[in-house]
Amino acid sequence: MLASLVPGISHSLNFTVPREKTVPFLYPESPHFEIMPEVFATGFMVGLMEWCCMEAMAPHLEPGEGSLGTLIHVTHEAATPPGMTVTVDCTLDRIEGRQLIFSVTARDETDLIGRGEHGRTVVKWDRFVERVAKKAG
Repeated sequence: MLASLVPGISHSLNFTVPREKTVPFLYPESPHFEIMPEVFATGFMVGLMEWCCMEAMAPHLEPGEGSLGTLIHVTHEAATPPGMTVTVDCTLDRIEGRQLIFSVTARDETDLIGRGEHGRTVVKWDRFVERVAKKAG
C-alpha cells in the first residue's frame, strides 16, 4: 500500500442496471430466484459496492497488490428496476493493518437503495494465487 492510501479517500461509480443483473439471474439454477421479480439483485448491488471500493483503492496500491472483499454489512432498502442508473459512493473510514473499512451508499434515480460498510484486505497477488493453488491440490 502506498502512503497515499489514507482515511477520507472517496469514489463514486455509476451503473445502469441491465435485466441480467436482476434477481432471477443471480442463481438461475434456483427455482426460488427464478420466480422473483426482475429488480436489481442484492448480490449484484454488493458487487457494485465492492467495485466502487476497488476503484477508490487502485491508485494507492503497489504493483502486484490487489484486494479481497472480507466484510460486508449492508442493507438493501428499495427495489430498482432494469434501466435505472445506480450511483454508489464509498469513503475509506479506517485502516486496520491490511484491512480497509469503507462506508458505502447506493442510490437509484429515486431512492437510497442500500448502505453500510464494506471491508477489503490488501494482498500480494502472487502469494494469494500460490495459497489458492495449494488448496486446490
